[in-house]
Amino acid sequence: MNAILFLSHPQLPFQSNQFTLKNPKPLNSLSSNATSHFLQNPFFSSPNNNGDEDNNSQENSEATIPDKSKIRMPTAPWMKGPLLVDSDEVIDLSKPKLKEKSHISDPNKSDKSLTEKVSGRMGKKAVKKIVRSIGQLHLDNDLVPTQKNWDDTQKNWGDLGGGFLRGDVEENELGRKKRMPWEINEGKMVFRRGKKEKVVTAAELSLDKELLERLKGEAWKMRKWVKVKKLGVTQGVVDQVHSIWANNELVKLQFDLPLCRNLDRAREIVEIKTGGLVVWSWKDSLVAYRGCDYFSRRRFRKTNFRSMRTEAYNSIANQQNDDDHPVSAGLIMDRNFSNYRIDRSLYEREGDRLLDGLGPRFIDWWYPKPLPVDGDLLPEVVSGFKPPFRLCPPNVKPQLRDDELTYLRNLAQQLPVHFVLGRNSKLQGLAVAILKLWERSVIAKIAIKWGVQNTDNELMASELKAGGILLLRNKFIIILYRGKDFLTGNEANMLLESEMELQQWQLHEEDARHKAVEILNSADKTSADTSIIGTLAEYEHIQTICYNAHCTSGEAEVKKEAEKEKLKKELRTQEHKLGILNLKINKAEKELLKLNFAWKPSEQEPDQELLTEEERVCFSKMSLRMDNFLVLGRRGVFDGVIEGLHQHWKHRELVKVITMQRKPLQVVYTARFLERESGGILVSIDKLKVGHSITLYRGKNYKRPVQFGDNLLDKKKALKRSLEMQRIGSLKFFAYQREKEIADLRLKLDELEGENDEKF
Repeated sequence: MNAILFLSHPQLPFQSNQFTLKNPKPLNSLSSNATSHFLQNPFFSSPNNNGDEDNNSQENSEATIPDKSKIRMPTAPWMKGPLLVDSDEVIDLSKPKLKEKSHISDPNKSDKSLTEKVSGRMGKKAVKKIVRSIGQLHLDNDLVPTQKNWDDTQKNWGDLGGGFLRGDVEENELGRKKRMPWEINEGKMVFRRGKKEKVVTAAELSLDKELLERLKGEAWKMRKWVKVKKLGVTQGVVDQVHSIWANNELVKLQFDLPLCRNLDRAREIVEIKTGGLVVWSWKDSLVAYRGCDYFSRRRFRKTNFRSMRTEAYNSIANQQNDDDHPVSAGLIMDRNFSNYRIDRSLYEREGDRLLDGLGPRFIDWWYPKPLPVDGDLLPEVVSGFKPPFRLCPPNVKPQLRDDELTYLRNLAQQLPVHFVLGRNSKLQGLAVAILKLWERSVIAKIAIKWGVQNTDNELMASELKAGGILLLRNKFIIILYRGKDFLTGNEANMLLESEMELQQWQLHEEDARHKAVEILNSADKTSADTSIIGTLAEYEHIQTICYNAHCTSGEAEVKKEAEKEKLKKELRTQEHKLGILNLKINKAEKELLKLNFAWKPSEQEPDQELLTEEERVCFSKMSLRMDNFLVLGRRGVFDGVIEGLHQHWKHRELVKVITMQRKPLQVVYTARFLERESGGILVSIDKLKVGHSITLYRGKNYKRPVQFGDNLLDKKKALKRSLEMQRIGSLKFFAYQREKEIADLRLKLDELEGENDEKF
């Protein structure tokens, strides 16, 4: 067994100079001096080796002679002889040797840095080390003395995988790309989220850098602002901005919901409506600059604004029959400044193409573009408006399944908003626009304006259905589906044309039949038959009878069946609720029964003191004048109440107990129970303004008991018992109401079934 010696002894003369073996030797490879020392021990010697003792002693004598070429090393405690080691095998630790810098001098080991094992996990660290080694190879002139050798190395570099580092990706025989060793065990690539590109504003493009920095510094110091409410940048806000610009070159705007969530859109609205430039934005605030030529532009606008406004009023008046709503400045600005941005996205261009021709746009839109159509500016009443003709394809039900409803809702979430609405009624113009939109899109998405008073989304949805299906409705948005039975204008016209053509052919056939009958009658000289059998009139008469019968009897029967199903459903609901109440009552009764078994009332003492009538009257008057009393709460009588009675009797003969019970029987039962449990004498029960007063006398032979109230409930259990009793009372009350409703429903259901039996 090999062992390594750790030799360090504090008493050695060369303690300051620390030495160690270059190559530590095992115990069996020590010098012969140590081995001979062990062999001198009589336990290791034998009688047969007497001849060898002289040789061993001679070797020991030779070992004791000091050799200048050897160094004496410290020995272990179990070693008795010295340990002499050659000087070239000893390392001086007092002078640490610095690591030599790695330099490739041997051309045969030039690729060692590429093939040797790399410490640490394989990944970016390994790649960096390999690339660093390649750089050293490239700079070393000994490895590639000529350009020819370097070209040969480049040719063979692909075999070692160097093409990946140069960006040359090769494919193997199967057509798959080769992968580096560290790419095999790597996980998925993680890409950081790219930063949002900064939008270059109009102020940065048109203003000088020095002027822009000055304006930003002044904007930071502004402490007064114009409040923009939920309605957006209205005409009142624009007028307020211009009044501030008359004296100052900057104005600060603070936005409320919803524009504060999209300041980029708020900046566009402010620049379009006011004509200024937004130079600074922070959280929910913007600072607008009036511009250098503000006063000249304002004079020019005053001259042209009247003509622009009259044109807008005239164009809208032609569309509306009843113009009760004034034209907003946003509509005028939208018509004159709609082409201020050319580099629009595909989503925005497609949305604008979908909404073209449906009506004026809502420029105060708080979400990104495209801008929706303003439904409040559409006509309120359209002459000759009728719901569209609908016809469901054969073998197709108009109702939507659950999966179809979910799919349509998910589809509508990705679509832009088509209309914005702020009024509840008179929406025929918007209904016509929705029908036009349904010819291009199956879904119509309508947003409700913020800040408009008395908006009712339920009333809006009922007015706007137009035969469609309501997918979603809340206080922010309404989504309508056109339905499976919706027909576009061309399809409806084709169906009407085919129906008219069928009627024409029927009339033509009827005329031909009449002519044939007249010819036959004239030839036979018989009287004309006035029967309508087999004629078109018979067919129309049959259709009329069937339609009337279906409309009269069918609708009444459907209503009765619907009423019957409604009653049955309500009956099942009430029975289910009654069953739940009965389960709760049974559970509460079990809990109350457990608590009632936990206490035992005391028995009435047979020998009780008697009070005269005069004593009762005297004690009753005294109790009414007493200020000290004991209040009986919702827990009723428990061990704490009895303890309180005896505590009162410790200092006085009478005790007054006040209870809030209203029923006389409950008050009497409580008084008798207190008398029996306390051992006192009931004097009187008096009615007070609030509750009743119970007077108890301790008696002439009163002795304070050592223990009292052991047979009663404690405070916690008494509260629990009171709660259970209250719970049972309320549950029984509601159960009685349910039973009464069930009886009424069964009576109505029997009456409906009786009417049906009489008809049949």
